Amino acid sequence: FYSLKKLGVELSRDRAIFRLFAPRAEEVTLILYERHTDVNGRELPLTKDDDGVWEISVAENLTGSYYGYRVSGPQEQNLEFDPSVVLADPYSHAVVTKNNYRHAGRSIILSHDYDWEGDTWMSTPMEDLIIYEMHVRDMSAHPSSGITHRGTYAGMTERGKAGGLDYLLDLGINAVELLPVQDFANIELPYMDESTTIMNSWNPYERNHWGYMPTYFFAPESYYATGASLNRDGYCGIDGRQVREFKDMVKRLHRHGVAVIMDVVFNHVSQYDYNPLKYIDADYYFRKDANGNFLSKSGCGNDLKTERPMVRRMIIDSITHWMTEYHIDGFRFDLAYLIDEVTRREILKAARRINPNVYIIAEPWGDGYDPPGFSRIGWAAWNDRFRNGVKGQNPFDNPGFIFGEWEGGNNIESLKSYVNGYTVSTGGFFQEKAHSVNYLESHDDHTLGDFIRIALGDVDENDNILDADRHASLTHEQLKRNKLAALFLLTSQGPSMMHAGQEFARSKVIAKTDVPDNHAGRIDHNSYEKDDETNYIDYQHQQMNDALVEYYRGLISARKMHPAFRRSDPDDIRFLNSANAFGLGYHIDSASSGDTHAFVVLMNGDAVNQATFALPEGLWDVIVDAESVVDKGVIISGIEGNITIPPATGMILSQ
Repeated sequence: FYSLKKLGVELSRDRAIFRLFAPRAEEVTLILYERHTDVNGRELPLTKDDDGVWEISVAENLTGSYYGYRVSGPQEQNLEFDPSVVLADPYSHAVVTKNNYRHAGRSIILSHDYDWEGDTWMSTPMEDLIIYEMHVRDMSAHPSSGITHRGTYAGMTERGKAGGLDYLLDLGINAVELLPVQDFANIELPYMDESTTIMNSWNPYERNHWGYMPTYFFAPESYYATGASLNRDGYCGIDGRQVREFKDMVKRLHRHGVAVIMDVVFNHVSQYDYNPLKYIDADYYFRKDANGNFLSKSGCGNDLKTERPMVRRMIIDSITHWMTEYHIDGFRFDLAYLIDEVTRREILKAARRINPNVYIIAEPWGDGYDPPGFSRIGWAAWNDRFRNGVKGQNPFDNPGFIFGEWEGGNNIESLKSYVNGYTVSTGGFFQEKAHSVNYLESHDDHTLGDFIRIALGDVDENDNILDADRHASLTHEQLKRNKLAALFLLTSQGPSMMHAGQEFARSKVIAKTDVPDNHAGRIDHNSYEKDDETNYIDYQHQQMNDALVEYYRGLISARKMHPAFRRSDPDDIRFLNSANAFGLGYHIDSASSGDTHAFVVLMNGDAVNQATFALPEGLWDVIVDAESVVDKGVIISGIEGNITIPPATGMILSQ
């Protein structure tokens, strides 16, 4: 089956055409409602064409109305489903949803009128990106943010506040990567309730906070709109304001030079709700085994069959929708290895037709691992080898360079390759350095701050932390490791990514609530389900560790000011020798980057011993040392000959 007809609702002034792809359905009925709470609505039958598309044209102005579909057809053997349930349109541009684990939704018919005031996509080259991975709610939900509309898209447009937009602009990043904002199932199964088909024994919070359980690929998450709540059996997104407020946020970020990248999930859908794809035709949309059971290579219970022609089209339609309707600059694809290669190629082709400078980034695993393959077809990818080499794979028994250890197969030569952008020509994965998204922390696993606390032995992950503020305050040794990691990240070739709070060594301590969580008070390495202070950004902790924030701010400024740290070719980077096995130093000539300065970057990962380097000929000025970064002027001027770097610190010199 394949159709090029526009799916969803096609609106004109006095007509609405509804189309739904349901290839094996026997009957499809459109139900129109005046209010989102109406039990009954006007029922209109659709007719089916030869390509599996059901259609009806209604000669009315239906803007502001609600609708859904009742689909009759082949019953899915492995789903508990009442066929009388009305499904929202999978192509919905906005959905009002009920606050329970079924996440029942009704589609909203909205006008597309919006004044972008001349806004368009950002044009920052990929290799120049300094990406801040953030959760919309977490950035402003804590009272310390000072935001009026806390936890919302609108909150991210407020100025003159401690948190949110002004904080990002002051830090200096030039791109945000939003954790999932496609409408998702916020609420999971009731905890330890045997009456449900599957008993939830793993999530006492009954929440999906991060958003990696998508339901509607074309609609913005309504919980982040003003006035929304997750009150049990209440509603989110009643009037569709989430559409306008999301656009306002993008427009405001663009106005200040910040690109907007969306983290999108197309490898699976939400698990327990009335996801329309499951109940329209699960055999078409999902990968299954020989017995008809959903495959779960994603670990989430239902892998989308991306190789189906109309599934591929839906994914591409969603990407182009967010680009054209919301001016989104790029996408990070969750578990992208689960998306078939034909679809990957078509995504890039379709997105570049709209914006040749679009950012397409893979999380290059999911039942496989292939960063080189993504690069060969033109995708960038998260460079987890960089992450593991610099900080380590885990803080218990596999720390990395910043602790004076070699993680896995890493050594000084692999670190040199990371500095160069981990390109094929330097022994790495990527066809070009712009494809290597370098990072040390993401939403997954321990924060960098907690990784360092645990690896240094200052805290055990099973400790019950009684004073979260005291725990969050950095010791001298913790501060040194955080600064060294930041120096490595922000002087390496390839786009940089940091996770929210990395710049102040954010710690995730499980907040004590009325939820029956036996781990409350401990460090959390996977806080996907906690909509509370475990995840919210506490700006008091940022102020407490302002020395680290200032260090990040200075390095970000230096990276933006000097193209040598972003655009240097391997031929212009010459590595310096040190007798210390953990001494990493290099001289950056300005020839390829066009910089006005040459630089020497020196780092010593050894926890105990100094590292000595011979400086290239001439006089050198120190602009970054273990304590500070200067935007103008120098810390020490006129150095020549040999220079010694103390343990677990770094330095940048310019000429």
